[in-house]
Amino acid sequence: MAKVAFIGLGRMGHGMAGRYLDAGFEVALWNRSKAKAEDLIGRGARWAASPADAAVDADAVVTMVADDAASRAVWLGKDGAAATMKAGALAIECSTVSYRHALELARELRGRGLVYIDSPVTGLPDAAAAGKLTLLVGAEPGDLEQARPYLTPLSTTIRHFGAAGSGTVYKLINNLMGAIQIAGIAEGLAIAEQAGLDMKLVLEAVESGVAASPQVIRHSRRMAARNFSGATFTAALRQKDAAYAVALAESLLADAPIMGHAAVQAYDRAKAYAPDDDEGKMIEIVSRPK
Repeated sequence: MAKVAFIGLGRMGHGMAGRYLDAGFEVALWNRSKAKAEDLIGRGARWAASPADAAVDADAVVTMVADDAASRAVWLGKDGAAATMKAGALAIECSTVSYRHALELARELRGRGLVYIDSPVTGLPDAAAAGKLTLLVGAEPGDLEQARPYLTPLSTTIRHFGAAGSGTVYKLINNLMGAIQIAGIAEGLAIAEQAGLDMKLVLEAVESGVAASPQVIRHSRRMAARNFSGATFTAALRQKDAAYAVALAESLLADAPIMGHAAVQAYDRAKAYAPDDDEGKMIEIVSRPK
């Protein structure tokens, strides 16, 4: 039976780890809080004392953590997974990290005889639990084929962008565009509210108009209703992703990324206002009347 170590059981990671149990893998788990693992342990997963403990004898280690610092700690820290992984094992990073970190991690793990795959994901927690994420992969072709049996429990939609790091590049582009769109719809709806427009008509027009996108459609009604229950993505995480994307843009583009900087500034405010709440609360920040 193939063995997977899964590290990071947040909104996305919990469902992803469950998919490996559904697929019949032997699964070891580590998370900062054991409470989030209890139901998975009840389904047969092994609780590990550390990422290093989880990685012992694993054929693949999969991580889904918050940022560069957390990724570095679970892979390369004192009790990190890389310390105990066997040569030739797969190191699959599904977290959204910076491009620089993805390249550094790939270099470090490969230097230890491991096979590195960056595979950030798109999709909501329900898609994670159902195995219907989209995987944005950066890997050598042969490495991807080796990793495919460990990726397909998460999704059959695998977009291979090229070498290690390229999946992260696209994920940062994707989340920066999302940040710009969400900040834009918050501002647009706030203008409509303060101008006294019929918000039912505004929402119908937004959703059927040329400015509609999946992000706009998903957030517009929730913003207008101030319904922020069941947060799927927080202001702090969106701010982090936008900042990573802007850093990448600044390394590649001659001119400063104007929209990117605007999005980061908007999410700086949202992060200060409600860091761990739904990113849709942006509407509360921009809707105050003059």
